[in-house]
Amino acid sequence: MDDSIPAVPSRHRKRTFGVYIGRFEPPQLAHLAVMQEALNEVQKLIVVIGSARAARNVKNPFTAEERQEVITDMLREVGIRPSRLLFVHVRDYFYNENLWLSEVQRGVTAFTRGSSDVALIGHLKDDSSYYLRSFPAWEFLPTHVVSPLSATQVRRAYFEGDSAGVSAMVPPAVGQFLTRFQSGPDYAALRQEYDYLKEYRAAWATSPFPPVFVTTDAVLTRSGHVLLVRRAGQPGHGRLAMPGGFLNVNETLLTSCIGKVQEETGLNPAIALAGSLRAQAVFDYPDRSLRGRTITHAFHFDLGLGQLPALRPGPSNADAFWMPLSEALSQPEAFFEDHHAIIEHFVLKG
Repeated sequence: MDDSIPAVPSRHRKRTFGVYIGRFEPPQLAHLAVMQEALNEVQKLIVVIGSARAARNVKNPFTAEERQEVITDMLREVGIRPSRLLFVHVRDYFYNENLWLSEVQRGVTAFTRGSSDVALIGHLKDDSSYYLRSFPAWEFLPTHVVSPLSATQVRRAYFEGDSAGVSAMVPPAVGQFLTRFQSGPDYAALRQEYDYLKEYRAAWATSPFPPVFVTTDAVLTRSGHVLLVRRAGQPGHGRLAMPGGFLNVNETLLTSCIGKVQEETGLNPAIALAGSLRAQAVFDYPDRSLRGRTITHAFHFDLGLGQLPALRPGPSNADAFWMPLSEALSQPEAFFEDHHAIIEHFVLKG
């Protein structure tokens, strides 16, 4: 165990609250074992469900509400009353760790109401466990559950159609949920995305080095609206996105970005975007794209006030339109990859 995290001293009484943080995409047998162990040590378990309000994709196939329900069902199945469970849903904040920490703290505090008898439950297995060092006000309660099992393995088997493999890795209640979900349209769409991404990665498998892709994206605002497209292809079919795309090798970043805007939205080339540039930034969260390592250079153009210019979607998109910023910012679950976070960055930064 890392010496920087003090373990909870041994005591006979149960702690009042335990906090267990995870994505649970989906919950699997190791998650269940940790929760059962924790509930032997705490009176109430606060389960913090990450990646809430994210668009469905093959890494985040299930909503936070669906995960909360199936966690409750799998624990009820082993005799644990739902009244001992509390839930907090937390969004991903790829580019602002403090916002994520604040949202976790706020959600937990809403239940603990000032109590200091809070234990953070987890296992320091690798760099993905960094968050266990991020809550010094909570004592650390290390789990004794050590398992090589991961939700990534479950998802792979699920989208490969390996029902026996899935059943061996998840509690019965989770297996029943996955079977029901598999018969619906959301699974069919995710399976198409999974197959596309599998072929996409295979095309680069023989590269002598892992490829790094470079894209440009545009946050274009006018009169309290933002310019968006709806993706027609994979990955992210049907999701909202900024206009943009892979960098043209013979163009500068800015020129490529402006060209993509005109190509994908039909925006009149006479509108001088370069003169409306307000800010630019690089977004390089390593896992921001399921296609592979993809770094985007985003540009914020502000066209000021006035009528919204006419648009027409390009061949790679189903639609192009202006959306009120209030509407766009309120629905992160509708956006492709981290596009909502990028829009937030520029608009909320002002």
